[in-house]
Amino acid sequence: MIELSNEEIRRYSRHLILPEVGLAGQRRIRNTSVLCIGAGGLGSPIAMYLAAAGIGKLGIVDFDTVDYSNLQRQILHSDADVGVSKADSAKASINALNPNVEVVLHKTRISAENALDLIRPYDIVVDGTDNFPTRYLTNDACVLLGKPNVYGSIFRFEGQASVFAPNQGGPCYRCLYPEPPPPGMVPSCAEGGVLGVLPGIIGCIQAAEILKLALGKGTSLIGRLLLFNALDMKFRELRLRKDPKCPLCGPNPSITALIDYEQFCGVVPEPVNPGQHPDEVTVQEMKRALDLPALGIRVVDVREPDEVEIARVAGVPLLPLSTLPQRFTELDPNQQIYLHCKSGKRSMKALEFLRQQGFKYVKSVKGGISAWSDEIDHHVPKY
Repeated sequence: MIELSNEEIRRYSRHLILPEVGLAGQRRIRNTSVLCIGAGGLGSPIAMYLAAAGIGKLGIVDFDTVDYSNLQRQILHSDADVGVSKADSAKASINALNPNVEVVLHKTRISAENALDLIRPYDIVVDGTDNFPTRYLTNDACVLLGKPNVYGSIFRFEGQASVFAPNQGGPCYRCLYPEPPPPGMVPSCAEGGVLGVLPGIIGCIQAAEILKLALGKGTSLIGRLLLFNALDMKFRELRLRKDPKCPLCGPNPSITALIDYEQFCGVVPEPVNPGQHPDEVTVQEMKRALDLPALGIRVVDVREPDEVEIARVAGVPLLPLSTLPQRFTELDPNQQIYLHCKSGKRSMKALEFLRQQGFKYVKSVKGGISAWSDEIDHHVPKY
């Protein structure tokens, strides 16, 4: 066991005077290794507070780069880090806070091929991801390896946290969510938004659970799901039980190895060299339709009203995707229609819905208003 230096004793003095921690407890924290999957909204407070608390080894799994839109909540990164690897930015911030922490970078996407090798060397895994395939993958790998999985999730103003540890008598993620939601049913934070402080609150709860696991003290969230609503400033708690029919942690498991999680969650992988979909048009074609009304092409914005206040294309009416099932009769099924949104995803969903209603001449604008800002009018803000 690694002993504490005099400098570390000074640094962690407020821990050391806690009877529940003391010198022995701080040594346990110092000798604990944690793998943080994701260096974004949740990963930021998790990594910062674990580093400040003196965790010995902190692995960071992230393949992304820092974007301006991250800075509203991802406090590991600063304005100067935009365009830089999130993993590199995270390491710099962590070591600036506490150079005693060993930071190991895994600049890769976690997958069924590498998850077991990534997780195996660590004592505790913390899930800071924002998509269902990775959540199921992390859960399954942790169960197979007997590692505790400290879970957190955020959306808009609400968050939740738990600790999944079947080897300690608790349920796993599959006991709570046996099946993923249909693709597109749950919007991402990029589509639905998130209050900037929310990941800080949930991430700090996750960090607290990790320290309790390291210390072996307190009552953990194993067997409990903590729900938080920032708008109402209310916490609720749900008791969780192991599912005796769970295909992973039940007495008769049918899942004994990692699977294809993209396929399990119904996610279609992005093509390596994406071309234009036959149901898509470019922003240049959208501009031509707006410039030449005689073409008879109607352009419709399927974003939400709040988004239109941020950025809009003049002359394009709003018909939000959320209201389309009630309002699609306002459109002419025999007219050619171009649908646009923020990036092209929701407009494709709107296209699919309208096709089911008999609309034959509908196209989705590739890249949406983001591409319009990049390629047509730089004065239109990107968000």
